[in-house]
Amino acid sequence: MDKIIIKNLLLRGILGINPEERIKKQDILINVTLFTDITKAAQSDDADHAVNYKSVKSTIIEHVEESSDFLIEKLISDLAGILLTDFSGVERVILKVEKPGALRFAETVGIEIERARSDFASGKKC
Repeated sequence: MDKIIIKNLLLRGILGINPEERIKKQDILINVTLFTDITKAAQSDDADHAVNYKSVKSTIIEHVEESSDFLIEKLISDLAGILLTDFSGVERVILKVEKPGALRFAETVGIEIERARSDFASGKKC
């Protein structure tokens, strides 16, 4: 399976359980690996046969900016579901969401997950 990689997408949003995290937007760092088959796009040289990674980026930005989740677990699971259900060519995704500076003495804290399209079949949420 081929991969599309979006590396170090730095966004600002509301994420966290502490009172100050519920008011002030903070940095949220996202890394995405989308697993897809690029064969048809490579042979045709036609963007209609490819996963539009600009649309993927815009979808992630829109969701992060509109959400105000308490937990990274919720945000990352929602993003995985969106990417796997909204982009038909994506079969599997690895997502990493981090909050730089969230823990004293640590550069960042975050979660990485891997999900497949089948994990979100029939409205199932992971």
